[in-house]
Amino acid sequence: MPFDLVVFVLLGAFAGVLAGLLGVGGGLVIVPILAWVFAAGDMPAASVMHIAIGTSLATIVFTSLSSIRAHHRRGAVRWDLFRVLVPGILLGALLGAFLADLLPSDGLRKIFGIFALAVAAQMGLNLIPESRRGMPGRLFNGAVGGGIGLISAVVGVGGGTMTVPYLVWCNVAVRQAIATSAACGLPIAVAGSLGFLIAGWQETREMPAVVGYLHLPALLGVSLASVATAPLGAALAHRLPGVLLKRVFALLLVLLGIRMLW
Repeated sequence: MPFDLVVFVLLGAFAGVLAGLLGVGGGLVIVPILAWVFAAGDMPAASVMHIAIGTSLATIVFTSLSSIRAHHRRGAVRWDLFRVLVPGILLGALLGAFLADLLPSDGLRKIFGIFALAVAAQMGLNLIPESRRGMPGRLFNGAVGGGIGLISAVVGVGGGTMTVPYLVWCNVAVRQAIATSAACGLPIAVAGSLGFLIAGWQETREMPAVVGYLHLPALLGVSLASVATAPLGAALAHRLPGVLLKRVFALLLVLLGIRMLW
């Protein structure tokens, strides 16, 4: 347990920096590390991925709050865009949590591995769509938000890897897209973690330190550290070369994705 707590805190510190730096909630790193820590313990194999994903989403609630505050201070969050995306995001994330509950742990592990490799390709090759149009109407945004929320909840991430490219495609400046994506991570995390809490309520009632599909010690350790370091990531986002950072992170995702699949 002491070793696990150290891992949770270090993991949270890294995830917090990522949240502010790249507009992602840190779940791409949190989920596989938590899954490996849980699997090394006495947690039932059938619940490992569900608890890792549910806990990841719950930590993103706190990470995104800290990141939003830092970006808002710089006036980078487009709240008008946030408002049109959030209804679909909330519904999609809630549905995604219940969909994940229906999938086996091994299936979730493979889905996560494929998603991590796809994101690595996107970031490593800097595949950002050209700004070709303005913001679509509410119906289209609702559908896009729903898709982002659903996929994010299934894999336990804040949705930044999907929200940022979409906003850039809609002719939003990259820094504003990153900041707005960080804001959109909050409703994804709230709805998704609530869904995992409800879905796992009966499944994990005999497990110590677990409520629903949320692991409380991991939630506490990761959240406290991530909140402390998210402002640092937001500050670095305005100073460091984004393309190089994304390529380094993409290499890490390749390793994590392959490990989850293999």
